[in-house]
Formats: sequence, C-alpha cells, structure tokens
Amino acid sequence: MDLFSSFERRGEPLASHWLFARRLVINVGLALALIGVSLLAGMVGYHYFERAGWVDAFDQAAMIIGGMGPYSEPKSDGGKLFAGFYALYSGFLLIGVAGLILAPLFHRLMHHFHLPDEEKPRGSASKPRRKT
Repeated sequence: MDLFSSFERRGEPLASHWLFARRLVINVGLALALIGVSLLAGMVGYHYFERAGWVDAFDQAAMIIGGMGPYSEPKSDGGKLFAGFYALYSGFLLIGVAGLILAPLFHRLMHHFHLPDEEKPRGSASKPRRKT
C-alpha cells in the first residue's frame, strides 16, 4: 500500500471528501495500531524488568505513553533504564503519531490554497507585465 505517494500533486484537483475521509481513517488506524504495539512493548518491559503484574505493567506503560510520567518509581536498575528509554521513545512516538494523523489535514489545506482559480471574473484585465 503506497500511503503517501497517492496524495494529489500540485495542479491536480482536490481529492473528494470520501477519499480524504478514507485517508484520514487509514492514518488514524495506523496511529492507533502503533500506539497499541508500543503499549504492549511497554507492558512487556515493565513485566520483565520490574516484575510487575500485567495490570500494573499496563498502568505504568499507559501513564508514560500518555505523557503523565511514571506511576511509581522503578526499583531495579534495569527498570530505571527501561523507563527512561521508554519515556524517550514515547516522546518521539507522540511527535510521529501527531504527524501521521495531521498529514492528510495539512496536505488538503495546503493543496486547497495552491489550486488555481476556477474562473476569472469577466471583464477583469490581467496585470500588465513589467518590461526588463
């Protein structure tokens, strides 16, 4: 599936509302899948490094991935390292997911402003060209 090469190019007509909605749903679905996989990886990490139960591991991973910070301080050195790297990863994930979701919106907005006018009003003269 060619996700980003299917966007219309400059000079092409604006995509239909159905196609735009489809692109948006696909990108939101990809973002949610990425968040889900990342949450699962965080749960496994907390379960392994901190010996946390699955519910506690979910809570820890969800708090970090949601940007709230750790629920409780890690006790082991491995847990501290994992929490630090997972928090850094979660910050980059936030930026990536926001870009993935907003890409179709910004593309449509920018494409809308670059479309040529459909009709010129009758009787309007074009600007005279400057001689060089």
